[in-house]
Amino acid sequence: MKKTALLGGLLAATCLAGTASADKLDDIMASGTLRCAVVLDFPPMGSRDADNNAIGFDVDYCNDLAKALGVEAKIVETPFPDRIPALVSGRVDVGVASTSDTLERAKTAGFSVPYFAFTNVVLTREDAGVEGFDDLKGKTVGSVGGTYEGIQLEDNIKEWGDGDYRPYQSQADVFLALSQGQIDGTVVTSTVASSIVQSGKYDGLVIKGDAPYLPDYVALIALRQEYGLLNYLDLFINQQVRTGRYQELFDKWVGGDAPDLTVSKVYR
Repeated sequence: MKKTALLGGLLAATCLAGTASADKLDDIMASGTLRCAVVLDFPPMGSRDADNNAIGFDVDYCNDLAKALGVEAKIVETPFPDRIPALVSGRVDVGVASTSDTLERAKTAGFSVPYFAFTNVVLTREDAGVEGFDDLKGKTVGSVGGTYEGIQLEDNIKEWGDGDYRPYQSQADVFLALSQGQIDGTVVTSTVASSIVQSGKYDGLVIKGDAPYLPDYVALIALRQEYGLLNYLDLFINQQVRTGRYQELFDKWVGGDAPDLTVSKVYR
């Protein structure tokens, strides 16, 4: 009886040890490839150059992470709504995709500490009659559905009880709708707004002041049960900041002083 119990205990311990050793971080290093979900219609975080190569802050960040892990980076173009589904379905290993760290998303995905922070501005057309955020009341507005600014803007329309909100699948869809007069304005990150206006791709688009939203802190994402990988991502972000690489990438793709990634009176 004692021998049977001992044998059973050893088998159970072996199974637990085997389960504990199974870790996504080990899998990535063993595979030799890091598959990163990146949004490529969100300049300067992610886009394509004239030769159709993926470029941007998030692309470089994925490459840096892969280098730290000693593996090759594979950029998987992923639209905003597909970031978490791509992760859960196993099509990617991590998301380097400007994902806001909301409590609702954290029910499905695991989040690192913030690696970037956005502020938001009003983007409109010259002839839309919008001179600032308050002028969006009563207008038809739109944004990418499910994004931080999209959720906030939709809530604003509901609170005002006036106007109309339209969700879109991608930033490109939003900018096209705005330039064609289907909507009168949107709220978008200052980095994206500046990039779009400077590109001249969409005629008549102008920035009209700030949106009164809190900074949008975005994180790297992985499967929520992969604690080993998530801990590694936290340390990687810490290293990016303290080595100056975060500021270097910000200078390259945005310019100026990189935003603070910490929240006052919060432990992390």
